[in-house]
Formats: sequence, structure tokens, C-alpha cells
Amino acid sequence: MTTQSSSGPRVRRGAPPRRRLTPHTYRRALPELRRDFKDRCAYCMRFLGAMGEREMAIDHFDPRLKRRPTQRYSNLYLADSSCNGFKTDTWPSCRLRKRGVRFLDCCAEADYDTEIFEDPQTHRLVGTTPAAIYHIRNIDLNAPHLVRERADRARLHAKLRRHGVILREGRRLPGDLLDEVRRVLDRHIPMIDPPPVTAAAQPQPAGVVSQPAQ
Repeated sequence: MTTQSSSGPRVRRGAPPRRRLTPHTYRRALPELRRDFKDRCAYCMRFLGAMGEREMAIDHFDPRLKRRPTQRYSNLYLADSSCNGFKTDTWPSCRLRKRGVRFLDCCAEADYDTEIFEDPQTHRLVGTTPAAIYHIRNIDLNAPHLVRERADRARLHAKLRRHGVILREGRRLPGDLLDEVRRVLDRHIPMIDPPPVTAAAQPQPAGVVSQPAQ
């Protein structure tokens, strides 16, 4: 199953496409993006493998680079249509960037379980840095459909634990049934750590407004 690391980038890229990518041909990078992002959205971590490639979106992480004649593979991110549509060409101003406000880059750093956590009661994401707060808000990572999916995943994990299903060590299910359970779980958003007990609300720079609890 997909697991999160507390250090280093969450996504590690392999070799880029051999052919040059242009503003008209950058979707040729989908096979490599699917490989590198393991069929998950770069932002919300939803599993996109059941979708056809036509339904998968490609986000230009830094939209300022889209004006260049070539599309850098390192600037292309696999995304679902909701995250891609909400982020669009948003980018923090120079003034905000000087205050540490930016989008988190899963290909260059750890994001989940480091700066982004999940409230175990509401299943809303919580940012513990100005960058994480901005990231969550401007990609709408607490959209109702994502909160529901995280809640459904948490209930499934809790139910399995109550029935004594061991997923990592040992077996309390027949091998084939255990494999099927793992395949189902792999199609959910991975488990995300709760906020650290000592984490306090971060001061928010001007222009950064966290979403109110629902």
C-alpha cells in the first residue's frame, strides 16, 4: 500500500519522455507522469488509475513557465480535474513568497505528515506552516468530496482493525482475501497523520486566509 515518508520528497521522478514537449504536445508525458505519481493526484493523492487518460489532468506546477516555448517535464504534475481546475494559474505574489507563502512541491519535499495533517474527527486537512495553509486553501483540499473520501477511508481502516485484520505483519485473513483488501485500500487516499499535539495555529501572512471549519 502507499505509505508516506516523513523525510525527502513524496514523489520521485524517473526518466522524462524522450520526445520534446511543447504547449501542444505536453499530454504525451502522461505515461511517465502516471508512472512517477503512481496514478495519484499530486495534490489530494486521490487514486486516478480507474480513470481513462482523457479524464486525467496535467497541471503546470509553476504557471509562469507555461509561456516558454518548451514544457519542462519537471513542471508537469498529474492531477485530478478538481485540483487542477481550482489551482489553475494561481501563484503567490513576490510579497507573499518572501513571507514563506507558496505551494508545496511534492517532488522536492515532504508535504503530508510533515506540514499537512488530517484532523481525525473532521477529516479536514490542517496546515502547520504558512505554505501549507496557502496550499490547502488554494487547491481546495478540503472540498466536500475529498473530506468524504478521507472519512470513508478512515472508517474502513477502523472497521478492519476492529475485526483484527492485520495488513502489514502476520495474517488473519486468507492470502487471496488479504490481497483483495489491500487492492481496495490502495484505491483510497492514503492515511494521513493527525496534527502534532504541540502544533499551534500558525500566524497567517496578509493575503492568506484559512478555510473555516465546516
